[in-house]
Amino acid sequence: MKYVIIGNGIASIGAIEGIRKVDTENEIMVIGSEDSPAYGRPLISYLLAGKIGPDRLALRPQEFYKKSNVTLKLGTTVAGIDTKARIVTTDKGEAVEFENLLIAVGGIPFTPPIPGSDGADVYNFTNLAHAQVLISRAKEIKRAVVIGGGLIGLKAGESLFDRGVDVTILELSPRILSLAFDENAAALAGERLAEVGLNVRCGVSAKEIQRDAEGNLKGVHLTDGDFLQTDVVVIAIGVVPNYNLAKDAGIAVDQGIKVNNHMKTSAGGVFAAGDVAQAKDLLFGEDRVIPIWTNAYNQGFCAGKNMAGADIEFTGSLAMNSISFYGLPTISVGTVNPPEGDNSFEIAINLDEKKKSYRKLVFQNDHLVGYVLVGDIDMAGMYTAFVKFKMAVREDAKRQLMAGEPDVLLWPDDFFQETWNPETQS
Repeated sequence: MKYVIIGNGIASIGAIEGIRKVDTENEIMVIGSEDSPAYGRPLISYLLAGKIGPDRLALRPQEFYKKSNVTLKLGTTVAGIDTKARIVTTDKGEAVEFENLLIAVGGIPFTPPIPGSDGADVYNFTNLAHAQVLISRAKEIKRAVVIGGGLIGLKAGESLFDRGVDVTILELSPRILSLAFDENAAALAGERLAEVGLNVRCGVSAKEIQRDAEGNLKGVHLTDGDFLQTDVVVIAIGVVPNYNLAKDAGIAVDQGIKVNNHMKTSAGGVFAAGDVAQAKDLLFGEDRVIPIWTNAYNQGFCAGKNMAGADIEFTGSLAMNSISFYGLPTISVGTVNPPEGDNSFEIAINLDEKKKSYRKLVFQNDHLVGYVLVGDIDMAGMYTAFVKFKMAVREDAKRQLMAGEPDVLLWPDDFFQETWNPETQS
């Protein structure tokens, strides 16, 4: 097989489309452990909330795979990779030869060692199967505890709440979305959640999940001594790169699978992309795992083109989060919580509590390196461009950016000609 892709998510879609930009003929095989074609994982929360149907989940229509000459081998898990013989083996005893291999298996949910967490009625919120079980049980679920106040936990909690479930979200950090927000942004978001009746408790987590003698879930003991009765527990603390398959094959790993700027691993003919790949960080140049939707697609697209014989470099991942809390939009990009005491950073803050609006811009060495917007996010595209393209910001431009009034005259006349290349900035 000319091309084999392990994993069936957004990175694999990017790789298919990248390959087909260069090679329109040779067959592609995608091996996925789930039974369904690639679907939008961020849409799972909308499915659970009842806002969309299953037909809205697919990333591409079925015809896409036929037109792209893709063979889907679903419900199949890769058991091992022989990088020398260039063969992958599956849990069904199959052996698939490859010339070029992409590992795009994403991340796996992180589950802390909470006593009682290995029994029934405890779920993660990272795959369709768990969402479907929760949907089937939604009418009988009266109370739910969500462990984790990050993006996944908040969306899980919101989805169950919209089904009429009494939800309590537990977050060990002092604020929700602690990596993406600061105290001001978290406070505004928390106020909005409280207004609609969704309970969020920060600075506390689960100490033990209590069960009766038959193993039935009864409730959750908290680290502050409190006890919450519940029908289900959702553990949504985050995901970690699923790199064991690569590690067992002798491929170099660190925080994730190590790749160069062409998304190549340490093994010949083997590439990696998506939430499992430790790739270039756009802002800092170092290699990091940044599990963001757009990054996964772009990495897959770059890997796919290079698998097919092109020679392009991945421009880098950018940390960003966007979430709406019951009509309160938020977005954060880049460095939003710089190290305390580092005088190279300059921070501009504008908070309007009456309008529920907040803007925080973070500058370093005359460049915008990050921002947070809550409420009014109209300038997000402009700010992101300044961050992504590392544009130097003059003092007059900085004042206008701080005031939320950037002028198009700030853009250099030749900016797009010199910086924007759709082949490398996909």
